Amino acid sequence: MSSTFRTRPPEPLPRLYRWRSNLLHAPLFFTFTALCGTLSLLVSVFDRKGRLQHRIARFWARGCLAISASPLTVHGAEILRRHPIAVYAANHTSYMDTPVIFAALPFQFRILAKTELWTLPFIGWHLNRSGQIAINTDNPRATLSSLGRAAKALRDGMPLFVFPEGGRTPDGSLQPFLSGAAYLAIRAQVPLVPIALCGVYDLLPIHTRHFYPGPVALIVGEPIPTTGMTIRQTDELTHRLRAAIQELHAPGSAAAYAVTRP
Repeated sequence: MSSTFRTRPPEPLPRLYRWRSNLLHAPLFFTFTALCGTLSLLVSVFDRKGRLQHRIARFWARGCLAISASPLTVHGAEILRRHPIAVYAANHTSYMDTPVIFAALPFQFRILAKTELWTLPFIGWHLNRSGQIAINTDNPRATLSSLGRAAKALRDGMPLFVFPEGGRTPDGSLQPFLSGAAYLAIRAQVPLVPIALCGVYDLLPIHTRHFYPGPVALIVGEPIPTTGMTIRQTDELTHRLRAAIQELHAPGSAAAYAVTRP
């Protein structure tokens, strides 16, 4: 990802952001997350298909963006409506990526995410009870089992979302991709849809706990078809996916204009 999208304001504004984050954004964010997480846990007792839990997750996501004073712009929403059953893959920039994804995608889906998230209070409870899929990249056998469950979800008609970098970027740049997203798309013979998240790194970078409010954007690229592809082409498809996401971040793209900060 180009440094064009790392546009945090210069000093002395960051001190103001830190105080505002500590006194306003963070307390509201954690309180709201606790309330929504508890509600999701309660409805999971009878919501076996996860529909109510997903609605709560979308409500939580939109609320988190409102609390962080970060308006979201979605480009390519029509692509999401045309291809509901697919593997969706985006760059991973921040803990706020998850609220952006839930706020933007207009249908129920499952996330394939690292097991560490399942240890977080409230968020982890929701992930576990709502049927999201944990993946342990340190254990090859567990990874294969997770990929098998993810492929079954796709075949059953449930869209899947993946962060192919495997973790948040430390500096805002696009990291090497793991092959899981491409593997799943080929195995299920469904499109692989590239998504670029812009401005979210600036909102909550990996090295800070403070919110830096500003506009964020999600831009959806054209789906990459996998019909007729074989597992041997997984690496090729992974390279195409990364190139597509990189191109969505190119200067002059719609997302670039949407995240201009003062």
